[in-house]
Amino acid sequence: MVAVLIAWAGAAPAGAISPRRLVEVADFSGVTVSPDGRSVAYRIEQPTVERNTYDSVWYVQDMEAASPPLRVADGGTPLREQAGLSIPALPVWSPDGRWIYYRALLDGRVDVWRAAADGSGAEVLTQGPADVRAFTLSADGGELHYSVGAARDVVMAAEQAEYERGIRIDRTVPLGQPVFRSGYVDGRLATQRLKDNEVLRYPLLDDVPDRWTALDLITHERRDLEPGRMPPAPLANVELAPGYGDVHLVRPEPAGRRIALITRIGERNGLRDRPGTALAVLPHARARVPVLCEAVACTSGVINAVQWRPGTDEVLFTVESPSEGHAQSIHRWNVETGAVHPVVRSRGLVNGGVRLMPSDCGVSTRTLACVVAEADRPPRLERIDIDSGVRVELFDPNPALTADMATTQVRLLRWTDANDQEFTGQFYPARHAGPGRPPLFVSYYWCKGFVRGGLGEELPFASLAQDGIAALCITLAPSREDGVEQYEQGRSAVESVVALLAAQGEIDPERVGMGGLSLGSEITMWTVMHSQVLTAASVSSLGLSPLYHLLLSNFGDTFPTRLQAGWQLGAPKETPERWRQFSPLFNLDRIRAPILMQLPEQEYIHSLDYAVPLMREGRADLYVFPHEPHQKFQPKHKLAVYERNLDWFRFWLRGVEDPNRAKRAQYAHWRAMKAGVPVAAKRDDDGG
Repeated sequence: MVAVLIAWAGAAPAGAISPRRLVEVADFSGVTVSPDGRSVAYRIEQPTVERNTYDSVWYVQDMEAASPPLRVADGGTPLREQAGLSIPALPVWSPDGRWIYYRALLDGRVDVWRAAADGSGAEVLTQGPADVRAFTLSADGGELHYSVGAARDVVMAAEQAEYERGIRIDRTVPLGQPVFRSGYVDGRLATQRLKDNEVLRYPLLDDVPDRWTALDLITHERRDLEPGRMPPAPLANVELAPGYGDVHLVRPEPAGRRIALITRIGERNGLRDRPGTALAVLPHARARVPVLCEAVACTSGVINAVQWRPGTDEVLFTVESPSEGHAQSIHRWNVETGAVHPVVRSRGLVNGGVRLMPSDCGVSTRTLACVVAEADRPPRLERIDIDSGVRVELFDPNPALTADMATTQVRLLRWTDANDQEFTGQFYPARHAGPGRPPLFVSYYWCKGFVRGGLGEELPFASLAQDGIAALCITLAPSREDGVEQYEQGRSAVESVVALLAAQGEIDPERVGMGGLSLGSEITMWTVMHSQVLTAASVSSLGLSPLYHLLLSNFGDTFPTRLQAGWQLGAPKETPERWRQFSPLFNLDRIRAPILMQLPEQEYIHSLDYAVPLMREGRADLYVFPHEPHQKFQPKHKLAVYERNLDWFRFWLRGVEDPNRAKRAQYAHWRAMKAGVPVAAKRDDDGG
């Protein structure tokens, strides 16, 4: 692994931005500054297609950038949440700054490890029969407190016992996927169950209560942790006096009484969430009337993160500007004087390294350690002086890709539709397009930071543009309560930007492709059914259908509630007209664009009632990826999806085929689809 990571300095040669280079981008996690503010710890995780895994390494670096990063430990296989996303690493520094403590999945087990900050070695601390769920360090650094659930062999025995007796189908069994060891949990294939809702999956015996242990870090003696010493539950909410909005985020002051808050404010007027945010502070947990930040910086954007500046009366807060493509800036607010000052502005993300959700930079009294990323530049780590805003790059783990992305000419696009709804997107102009105006590919959902492939990272924007197809990632506008309005908003975004770019001579409006995952898939299918703008489409998630309703309704009452809230749908017999609007099954005759479906094994069965007719008529091509959840994560699978999407849109939008002999069957099938040959007829002809 060391050799792999050292090779970054001279990584892939300059040139083509291939799908593989986008798959193998290195990312940061767990950025945390030492107690004395002199060092920063972080984990780098990088997919490797060749071994179909992730290399993960812990580093410690001097905050003054006087020396390169020091490798201190193997980070193990990144842990994942139910939808497939990597769980952010959460290291803890020892009070004296000599060690970092962290959870790691190594050798098939999740333990707490500690690594010496000087690089002299790392050691496992827990080594019990059960995986560690959570841990804390005592205030003096002398004890490690950690929790575990059911033992690994007990969980596997329960799985095997079910296998041998037969698995009774009840509301907890996720229908539509294999029932035995069908998804990855903590690095191994495990049997999964539903618990909180009809979507999120958990391992067997996940409901076994936490058992907390105290480990003396000097004597190595262990004992059950006394109930009174167990870590308190994080403060998740507070009750405010009427008129101050809905509490969105709570940040207690470390070792203090004050509480910083982000609240949602404003009238919904058909939106799912209140449109505005407010920053406030409570003097103590029992207070109900907060002190509000009323400076322009606190009221002119969307505040999505806040943290206390150690040893001061200031909170640092992150603002996103929707009109600037959700570019982030960080400001500091003195809660005693009310003064607000800017710290840093970016063209993209500036946070702790998490791409989808808000996350805090590493912080000391004087400096921030932030991961910075833009649409045209991969993530790197910077030190930011809180008072002056001076920025210094500490580490770029993707130097070759950084250099090549600089030539892509990505630009922020801003436009309004006929309803005066403003949209933004990251636009990748086509390169080497040949004669005539180039085709366009669009996706609608999530375009923050280094886009690489949109939500789910399956649509290689830079690769498409390099291959002569202009590409646009459209950022989701504020979500509507009404499902039809939400989908129509997405359709309008696509149609209006196609008209704009066509009028400017930048694209050919007769050759437009679209794709996405999750909501991006839903908007794609809606646009296919309710618009004539698309030439070809690609989806990575299921759509609404009676079969989807049947399988998920087995869970019980929460599913109908969610269906009603999101789409105003009852059962198909209860709201038939509404189902005719949403479901591809009832709109098969309106689907004109060919559809590539690349679905995870956990979801594909839910779509078969409409996918099979489309496949049989030569209007869809379906691929299923084993053992994958909602967001695919295996590097080989991600590369296959990237490359097939690139092939698909080159074929349908440019009429180009890859000469690779291994792809001959793929193109033969697509040519038959283009010729309008039904699958059944084609097979009959082949047979005789």
